[in-house]
Amino acid sequence: MTENKSLIEIRWHGRGGQGAVTAAEILAQAAVSENKYAQAFPSFGPERRGAPLQAFNRIDSKAPVRIRADITEPDVVVVLDPSLLDKVDVTSGLKKGGPVIINTRKTAREIKKEFGIKSPVATVNATKIAREVLGVPIVNTTVLGAVIKLTGVVKKESAHAPLEKRFGRLGERNIKAMETAYKEVAEVQ
Repeated sequence: MTENKSLIEIRWHGRGGQGAVTAAEILAQAAVSENKYAQAFPSFGPERRGAPLQAFNRIDSKAPVRIRADITEPDVVVVLDPSLLDKVDVTSGLKKGGPVIINTRKTAREIKKEFGIKSPVATVNATKIAREVLGVPIVNTTVLGAVIKLTGVVKKESAHAPLEKRFGRLGERNIKAMETAYKEVAEVQ
């Protein structure tokens, strides 16, 4: 996806309390378990719960990641809250051909038309899946399944141990939510 094919940079857009930071951390842990080099870090100021924020991943299969700056030219963008689409330019700096993965009940065509997104778009109704599987509309681990499927950056099984460690007795449900989104994410359009 990038000039340095071994490095992938992902920018997550969410709101405080939705778990974007946690999802980025779990993805990084999954990558490290595959002997890859990874970073996960947030970017926010004095935000409160519900305020827009960003989280980032850099994952490299060949060399340590030494860059410590926010990702301004991501390979992939992930949007946990579709209400951000008319408030934040989520595609800012997105590399040509880079996909935007959005939690929404709308289709990719509807999203592209409504918001004028020129990049490829993939959608998953992570809110519905999270409500059904987890009993709450927290979508971070659910969307993670879509990210893993569309990027191939890690194997989905590599996320199991970090999910179990992070969520304890709720780990199995989070794995099920992730796996459901992995299956249900609509292909990129």
